[in-house]
Amino acid sequence: MFKVASIILCGALLLLTGCVTAPHDNSDAVATDWSATKPVVTPPKVAPPAKPTLVKPVKLPVARTNVPPPKIITRPAPILTWTSLNRWAAENKLAPPRKVASSPVTSYAISSASGKMILTIGSQEAIWRGMEIHLGFAPEIIDDQIFVHGVDLQTSIEPLLLGSPLTFSPDRVIVIDPGHGGKESGTKSVLGGRYEKDFTLDWARRIKLLLATNGWTVYLTRTNDTDITLSNRVAFAESHHADLFISLHFNSSAPRTQENGVETYCLTPTGMPSTLTRGYPDIWSDHYPNNNFDEQNLLLAIRLHAGILQGCGQEDRGIRHARFMGVLRGQKRPAILIEGGYLSNPREAGKIESAAFRQKLAEAVANALK
Repeated sequence: MFKVASIILCGALLLLTGCVTAPHDNSDAVATDWSATKPVVTPPKVAPPAKPTLVKPVKLPVARTNVPPPKIITRPAPILTWTSLNRWAAENKLAPPRKVASSPVTSYAISSASGKMILTIGSQEAIWRGMEIHLGFAPEIIDDQIFVHGVDLQTSIEPLLLGSPLTFSPDRVIVIDPGHGGKESGTKSVLGGRYEKDFTLDWARRIKLLLATNGWTVYLTRTNDTDITLSNRVAFAESHHADLFISLHFNSSAPRTQENGVETYCLTPTGMPSTLTRGYPDIWSDHYPNNNFDEQNLLLAIRLHAGILQGCGQEDRGIRHARFMGVLRGQKRPAILIEGGYLSNPREAGKIESAAFRQKLAEAVANALK
């Protein structure tokens, strides 16, 4: 027994020595001369090792944690098809598209009981009930028929021509988000030098007063000059169980001063390029929680955009799509962002700095939500 223990101890020392010895590169060593005569050495006999004792495994308790399992985001299959609008109209018992202009561009109109849409060949700008909306892909003519991309058909054309109007529950809760705040001052007026954050907060307060008299429960993401992260604005809407979310902003094209008008933004549907990227990555396959509300987002945007155009006489810069706006991506409810005018345009900045005009903006939003 002592001899066996000695042998095992020696073997262990040899193994430990091998673990700490650096590997040796023999690539330049002289090759062994296997033809040389050498005495044969018989290795000593080693007693076989003792049979190991079987130990019954001990079942360890399962570790418990409060960390939720990772969420698996299922990305929808991309829509790659183009559809004949003539065939789609026939399948849905609508009159076929009719040509309404040939010069300077070719345009077609298609109508339903809900309204009329005008599509221009080679342009992503379409007209719905007199308002500009931006498609993801320009319609094309193939074999004398107008073809539209499947994503546009699913997320814009069908909801508007065939969809039901947007309705609200009796106990409606809305979160109004005055853009910027604190050190995030936003853009600056070319006239008085005041900041966007001041105008958006005043606009939001006026909307709240009007909606509260119409049966809405209204919350503001900020009620003073406070810097709130985009993720906290999303969390605020979630914690207050909001039915709708509207973020208020004013625009700038500085140093250019010509641009003016109202833009309304929805989150870009999956599979579509954005109207605006501002240099951010625009990954068409990305699918965010708010993409589950693409149809409602568009209907809400149409409703408020139309209300502002009619109530304030602003220039129509269209309903657009953006993917980089973090205040929209995580929303689990219809959500839009409104750019109420250009503070870089002297004429429009003068309007925005007027309390009477901001009251008109507030009334336009409130009336659109009645």
